[in-house]
Amino acid sequence: MKGLKEKVVVVTGAAGGIGTAISKRFGEEGSTVALFDLNEDGAARVAAEIEAAGGKARAYRVDITDHEGVHAAVARVEEELGPIEVLVNNAGWDMGSFFLQTEKPFWDKVVAINLYGPLNMHHAVLRRMAERGRGRVVNISSDAGRVGSSMEAVYSFCKGGLIAFTKTMAREMARQHIPVNVVCPGPTATPLLDNLAQGEKGERIKAALVKAVPFGRMGEPGDIPGTVAFLASDDAAFISGQVISVSGGLTMAG
Repeated sequence: MKGLKEKVVVVTGAAGGIGTAISKRFGEEGSTVALFDLNEDGAARVAAEIEAAGGKARAYRVDITDHEGVHAAVARVEEELGPIEVLVNNAGWDMGSFFLQTEKPFWDKVVAINLYGPLNMHHAVLRRMAERGRGRVVNISSDAGRVGSSMEAVYSFCKGGLIAFTKTMAREMARQHIPVNVVCPGPTATPLLDNLAQGEKGERIKAALVKAVPFGRMGEPGDIPGTVAFLASDDAAFISGQVISVSGGLTMAG
């Protein structure tokens, strides 16, 4: 991809399945990757793998729900690695349950991670990008935010909100020529999906998802990074406010 070499890229949730795949792809593209995750050991492992493959990476323990902590972490990255050119908001969390069986403490946790976390990251990074007049943002939402998903009501609420927020930020950042876009994975084989679909019932849910996907398989973490890297690259410099599903044809909108 054009324009990614030597760029500083922040990836949140970098120790997870999709986050690891995205981080490694940017390492392969020659970017310097700042891996944000609460799991510092996991992020450090991924950073070491990127460097062993010839890339540049550094791990940071960051709680994206902590507004002040996010600002401090972003300042530290720019001091240690240089100006942040790309932000990938990937971190997410959920547990599968029907909405009427959930309570407010659960809602608060899901909203804090999946909605307030990206808000905090945008607030800290976009200010700096706007001052410099350059940058890219790619938000990882979910097809649950486009069409809904049973047993993921609050998660869908957050991911739908992230899509709407992305479109708004794309408009607000247009004068600075800072593209802001969304990638929506469909059902993907990650620990998050394992949280949602556990036990014998979970296996039936997974089988039903595979049957529903026209490509006839579940998504894999490696299916996502190519689209993310494209949207972060100079090849996509005139693309903003767009929502792209990576779902094997499960959802189609145009």
